Amino acid sequence: MTYAFPHDELKPLTKSFTDSLSELGNLNLEHLPQDYNGSALTLVESLSSLVVLGNFTEFERGILCLSENLTFDVDARINLFECNIRLLGGLISAHLLAKDYSSHLKDGLYQDQLLHLAENLGNRFLPAFETPTGLPYAWINLKYGVMENETTETSTSGCGSLILEMGVLSRLTGDSRYEAAALRALRKLWSLRSSLNLVGTTLDVLTGKWIEYSSGIGAGVDSFYEYLIKAYILFGSDEYWDMFHSAYLAVQKYFRHGPWYHEADMRTGEATHWQLTSLQAFWPGLQTLLGDVAAANLSHREFYNVWQRFGVLPERYLLDYGILHPTEKYYPLRPEFAESTFYLYQATKDPWYLEVGEAIIGSLNYYTKVDGGFASVRDVSTMKLEDHQHSFFLSETCKYLFLLYDDSFLRNQNYIFTTEGHPLPIRSTWHEKFLTTHVPSNWTFVKNGMG
Repeated sequence: MTYAFPHDELKPLTKSFTDSLSELGNLNLEHLPQDYNGSALTLVESLSSLVVLGNFTEFERGILCLSENLTFDVDARINLFECNIRLLGGLISAHLLAKDYSSHLKDGLYQDQLLHLAENLGNRFLPAFETPTGLPYAWINLKYGVMENETTETSTSGCGSLILEMGVLSRLTGDSRYEAAALRALRKLWSLRSSLNLVGTTLDVLTGKWIEYSSGIGAGVDSFYEYLIKAYILFGSDEYWDMFHSAYLAVQKYFRHGPWYHEADMRTGEATHWQLTSLQAFWPGLQTLLGDVAAANLSHREFYNVWQRFGVLPERYLLDYGILHPTEKYYPLRPEFAESTFYLYQATKDPWYLEVGEAIIGSLNYYTKVDGGFASVRDVSTMKLEDHQHSFFLSETCKYLFLLYDDSFLRNQNYIFTTEGHPLPIRSTWHEKFLTTHVPSNWTFVKNGMG
């Protein structure tokens, strides 16, 4: 808040900011409008963490800051997937928490401001889904919709990990369009699986044809699996379970090699790449949620061995050679290993996982803590830092580490955490079939402003 607000993310080394929602990185892009000041990404992502921490004073202040400063009527090209899990998910989760913890807030302070922002943002997503397949464009301009000559390539995660946030938005607003769009995309994606029940990594939203046939449980695919099981838990539809169960069995059959998971061709199941990626570290947490604790523990311990070797978890590690990837040697403060540690401790209460948590916290404090925050590691072999603190560090990494030692937030309510660490309450009323899954035919393919 001191150095970056209302911009998106903190540069902790120089105590400045980066508008990374549009940039998707620590860049300085010339195409951003001069009056663009970001979308307060880190603040939105931090709201649920403040409630978990019990800091309602800052939670109140955050709500007021967003109410007075945040608008999505900006000429900025954003990634639909990232904007969905970070901004939409953050707003919806914080809205639900503000309602549930209203007694901790000043009377009259919260008047559904965050839900109104979420609804406005959700409306800006809808033009992305106006494709022949129902698969959404990966990129959309918040002000002008889908632009001419926009790329038609998207990822499995990008079109298959929208159902939690957009489904809850529909239930909160009574507007079925959000859930209908996300579900249509998910169903189409599942229909494109191979005879082995495997999916690829990237595909074309206009034709539905796969571009990259190799896939695994890491980047580009990871949250697709995660959202199938979590959608089943949150919404109760057997359709989600049937998809997840088939997909999970296929992953275990074709990707698993002992404690590790390699990548394979979706058409043949033959291995293509033998590598660990840091995003794969979410998998033990998913397995724990499923109840496959023994398999989760096996993989988690191997991830921990790699963590101990380098002090943090490198972005990519070549399993067949036992060495770092030549270029992807960074550690951007990712949460997945801490997340799985939290899930496994919740399931087993084995104090060993608390020791793992202490090691994670120790590494973060020793290698990444600086005067202005926590900095990403550019190269784990040298521990040289990069001037970037991703918003997910506060929404996920810190949250899961805190919950590992203090789970009082979870004692009065059951939650499902989104892939960005935003808690959504599990409500029996959400298990009822929603209004419709029909996508209206009169959607406007917006290019000239969204009002």
